Amino acid sequence: MNDQTTIPETNTQSKPLKKRSRFPEIWKRFKKNPLAMIGLVIIILMFLLALSADLLAPPDAIGIPGFNQQDWSRARELPSREHIFGTDHLGRDIFARIAHGSRVSLQVGFVIVGIGMAFGIPLGALAGYYAGLTDNIIMRFTDILLAMPNILLAIAIAAVLGPGLRNVMIAVGVGAIPGYARLIKAQVLTVKDNEFVEAARSCGASNFRLITRHILPNCTAPVIVDATMGLAGGILSAAGLSFIGIGLQPPIPEWGAMLADGRQWILAGYWHITLFPGLFIAMLIFSLNMIGDGLRDAFDPRLRGAGLSGRKFRRLQMAKINAEKENREGGQV
Repeated sequence: MNDQTTIPETNTQSKPLKKRSRFPEIWKRFKKNPLAMIGLVIIILMFLLALSADLLAPPDAIGIPGFNQQDWSRARELPSREHIFGTDHLGRDIFARIAHGSRVSLQVGFVIVGIGMAFGIPLGALAGYYAGLTDNIIMRFTDILLAMPNILLAIAIAAVLGPGLRNVMIAVGVGAIPGYARLIKAQVLTVKDNEFVEAARSCGASNFRLITRHILPNCTAPVIVDATMGLAGGILSAAGLSFIGIGLQPPIPEWGAMLADGRQWILAGYWHITLFPGLFIAMLIFSLNMIGDGLRDAFDPRLRGAGLSGRKFRRLQMAKINAEKENREGGQV
């Protein structure tokens, strides 16, 4: 009797593994930081203010922008129900100018970061990947830019190009290039010798593909954090240029220029002309810095599951102190 056993057919084709996104895990750690969440709320409110600026301060019947409607009979009025932030020395509503100025400040910040990343990331990637002569040439170029403080470099470039929104963004953006170049170079030096890069190289991948598809995608976390911090620095630098008179020119409602216009009226008792633009600059810089800190902690794998805030962080700190104390006592015994 011949026993015929049937072997069940197995499906040898394995299902492709789905690439898991890190965003839910990063967001989970990010929202544990209360200061970062406060900063995120402030940024969202700033964006809503910028989007609704035309609704809050529409043009008048003859097409004069809402932020530039002058009423000399109501110049330098303190905050009231009609003008919640008061009026400036020309009778213009300060809240309307701040609302429209939020558009300018956010645009300036994103363009400056874009200029820094567009030039800094390729330069840093080339310097880190090829090293040697290429590294020396690129890094000496960045050293020349770093030899001057960012604000002085921006003043020099803006003085050559002249005042204006585009020139201010170029001037401050050039000063942001060295930071991104050095950051990317350091990350590329860390990543390029990993096994997955060697495996892709052994499969015949070109240098361009190795850099763009395998190395740079693994350098995004510190770049995102640095870009968030760069937004704050860029906005502050642009406001400083406008404050000293070589940035955006009137009647463009830029917060730094508004501070410069109101400083001569502080001692006369018209504090509101400088208070509100300065307050909005401070809130914007604070929120961006807090978001940057939160992203840094969320991307850092050493803090995975720990959180940076609240009782859990303090509990971990106390546990560490108690463990060190027990180790010292055990050594003495």
